[in-house]
Amino acid sequence: MPRPSAPGARRRFWDRAEVVPEADGFSVRLDGRPVRLPGGTVLRVGSRALAEALAAEWQGAADGQKGGDFTPSELRLTRIAGTMLERIAPDRAAVIDGLLGYARHELLCYRVRYPALLVERQQQEWDPWLGWLGARYGVALRTTDGVMPVDQPAGALAGLRAVLEALPDGVLAALGVAVPALGSLVLGLALADGRLTAEQAIACATLDERTQMELWGHDAEQAGRLEMLGLDVVDAAAFLGLLRADS
Repeated sequence: MPRPSAPGARRRFWDRAEVVPEADGFSVRLDGRPVRLPGGTVLRVGSRALAEALAAEWQGAADGQKGGDFTPSELRLTRIAGTMLERIAPDRAAVIDGLLGYARHELLCYRVRYPALLVERQQQEWDPWLGWLGARYGVALRTTDGVMPVDQPAGALAGLRAVLEALPDGVLAALGVAVPALGSLVLGLALADGRLTAEQAIACATLDERTQMELWGHDAEQAGRLEMLGLDVVDAAAFLGLLRADS
């Protein structure tokens, strides 16, 4: 009896994925035919290193076997490239607005009053990154404790908008994956700036959950959720690294 296909699975129809240099970048082709994204855009990027990584994803799909099944989860860098080409390039403003929403509720700005261990760790691990934001971009965010929300200064939000507007499409695409996973625009910017590795950013963003599990016991469901979010951050960091490779 044939094995049932995974949800969203598609059949691999190509033998070889390769990078082809073109006048405006590097396209990924499957047996000579260009890869087209869901919106019809050709998968073409400006970075050779990124194009080669995208081609490697397509070559490895379905365990490299023509006729085998593959799922979008095997094309994680392609997903980010697709966002860059089909969502950000046509409408940067919408993506920037979405990222700014995380600044309005910035994870690092919301502190607990207890337990004492977590209060201390938040100060030790989060304060330096708010300080970095001020030193690097001249933006100061307000913090609060307890459950009351805090309104960030209009000038701070305007400063962050200017920072995001200056970023290339590819970096915005990576932030569009990393920031929701981290719950923090500040940590996302530090990741994009090369100041944090994926592992460091994940550890900082999950400080609350890790401390709670340390105090009250391991929660398998929560640990699994954090692991899945961590994969998005790793993907975003890899994408950023490939963009930097040609700079």
